[in-house]
Amino acid sequence: MNNRIMEQKVNEQDPLLLPENFINREISLIEFNWRVINEALDKSHPLFERLKFATILSSNLDEFFMIRVAGLKSQVLANVNELSYDGKSPKEQLKEIRKKIMPLYQLQESIWLKDIMPGLAKNLIIERKYNELNASDKQTIKDYFVQNVFPILTPLILGPANPFPRLTNRSVNIAFVLKDNTNSEEKIGLLQIPSSVQRIVRLEKEEIHSNDKAYNYLLIENIIIACAEMLYPGYEIQFANTFRVTRDADIEIAEDEAEDLLYEIKEQIILRRWGKAAVRLEVNANMPEFLVETLKKSLSLTDDEVYKLNIPVNLSDFMFLADLDYSWLKDKPFFARAVPEFAKGDVFEAIKNNDILVRHPFDSFTNSVVKFINQAADDPNVIAIKITLYRTGKNSPIIAALKRAAHNGKYVTAFVELKARFDEENNIIWARELENVGVHVVYGVPGFKTHCKILMVVRRESDKLKTYLHLSTGNYNQTTSRIYTDVGFFTANDDFAHDAIFLFNLLTGYSQYTNWRYFSVAPSELRTDIIAKIQREAANSTPENPGFIFAKFNSLAHREVIQELYKASQKGVKIQFICRGVCCLRPGIKGVSENIEVRSIVGRFLEHDRIFYFKNGGNDEIFLSSADLMTRNLHRRIEVMFPIKNVKLKESLYSILETYWKDNSKSWRLMPDGSYKKIETKPGEHKFSAQNEYLRRLKDLN
Repeated sequence: MNNRIMEQKVNEQDPLLLPENFINREISLIEFNWRVINEALDKSHPLFERLKFATILSSNLDEFFMIRVAGLKSQVLANVNELSYDGKSPKEQLKEIRKKIMPLYQLQESIWLKDIMPGLAKNLIIERKYNELNASDKQTIKDYFVQNVFPILTPLILGPANPFPRLTNRSVNIAFVLKDNTNSEEKIGLLQIPSSVQRIVRLEKEEIHSNDKAYNYLLIENIIIACAEMLYPGYEIQFANTFRVTRDADIEIAEDEAEDLLYEIKEQIILRRWGKAAVRLEVNANMPEFLVETLKKSLSLTDDEVYKLNIPVNLSDFMFLADLDYSWLKDKPFFARAVPEFAKGDVFEAIKNNDILVRHPFDSFTNSVVKFINQAADDPNVIAIKITLYRTGKNSPIIAALKRAAHNGKYVTAFVELKARFDEENNIIWARELENVGVHVVYGVPGFKTHCKILMVVRRESDKLKTYLHLSTGNYNQTTSRIYTDVGFFTANDDFAHDAIFLFNLLTGYSQYTNWRYFSVAPSELRTDIIAKIQREAANSTPENPGFIFAKFNSLAHREVIQELYKASQKGVKIQFICRGVCCLRPGIKGVSENIEVRSIVGRFLEHDRIFYFKNGGNDEIFLSSADLMTRNLHRRIEVMFPIKNVKLKESLYSILETYWKDNSKSWRLMPDGSYKKIETKPGEHKFSAQNEYLRRLKDLN
């Protein structure tokens, strides 16, 4: 396999490739975050769920700045003027991002101050101010500060001996304006709050509310400011304001030059904590302008890279409140379906009898995937287990089963993707744990990310080897299996087994195998296979019997694929996409994409499954895939798309597409100008939520 397969050059003269036919990827990602914050605005959600959406926005924007904005800024600094699909230079994109993101901040701020904080207070979850406390409670706070915080703080005063410090990426910091009591000279003090310090501190002795459910708290920065005379004795505190720096955090690894990939990534993770160049400065809105200027200059930032907030920086820390025991402020819990085919206990017999489809979170991950690997780990007839691991989460039952399997003498191979962004550190930890118990750990394919999701179990049956498979659209992660929608597929089909064996050999031997029976594998065949299916749909389409493509996935940002979809639309092919996140295709353009409609659904669960349907002149085909239609998936990752042949399972998958297309509660339609419009109910029409429909069906089963 080549170290990297470059994206095939498309015909730049094709009028379908004009910039006005594409939506900017970065702006599309901002539009997705508009849909996220609108969930925080939606009062049909319980309060804690709205709080979660508000904090998720902050997490999303952090990653957006650390990766996407940082990349654009690097291009500007390097005088790279490569244009985006929609014809914008890096500098123009940064300007547009600022323009689009400011109203997003303002809406988040309004929701937080006018809805969420008052809602929390109504439920006796109240942020207290130090000056409001009685003498007893003030003493309690001071005692807490002295015993738990003061010894680990490092207050600085800027000067010749203390130049501006290298502040950790995304840390919460306090800037002080100090007046020297001896000579009235003003100085600037800086203090970085260590990540080990608890951000939200409960006030146990608060007397204002006697209700046992009352939760009164202070933010650690306000406690530090209240006790600042201990940090700066001999100085009068003139101003104290919080701020936060976001830095370029993308890890760049020269894999061909790295002697030890594990060591290299460890080093890069350490560097990420400190970050590279600053890309954003968030400051308290009350910060004096001269102090903002000092910070901006010290961090080499421009005015457009400064964001003034009336809400706390690092809002993600407030996710902690959503874990409090206030059940009435949360979504009602649900009980996932125990997969009936596995109810009798013998997973292998069930899979051998029939292919099995599961859809999480509505079908239990524990009673399907975990049960499968647990039985494999303990079954004396199982000889080998192979699995690809991208993100697994903490305390993973999958990791525990792999360890036990190795202990039981199975040959266990785990393909660990060390380069899974922001999960590198976790992956290193449990990769070492697996190695220590005898698991053969392979750290991916040089130059590519291993993103396919496949688990293979080889079992000796009647003096022959039988292979059992699980393939999925989502990761082997029990935590996300409760909040992401994904489809999993179990099979003992020999043709699937053939492809799986060669896929794992490709991962270890970097082979260039192409004689697949069912699999379509990126980066070698998947792009051309998808394009061929789009072209076939266009070729078969007639006015009497138009072609039809119906799909659900996360993102669409591949120029050549979009070009072929435009051609198919011009041929009369009807195209319906449920695309949750980024979409660079512009639907509804006269003469170009009139037959394409794109919708996005954002709700309680993160829509993550990838399902592709092609009418194929009446011989319909339906596929599941680990890949989205993006350049990174089709050219720089190991991905798998595979067909579902069983008629009943095909009908089940098509039903998912139809159910989501009927959604008029959480669904947004992508407009030709790149904005999204909420789909509203028509007069006399009932509101319908696809996610709620699946929860209702679960309730009926129980």
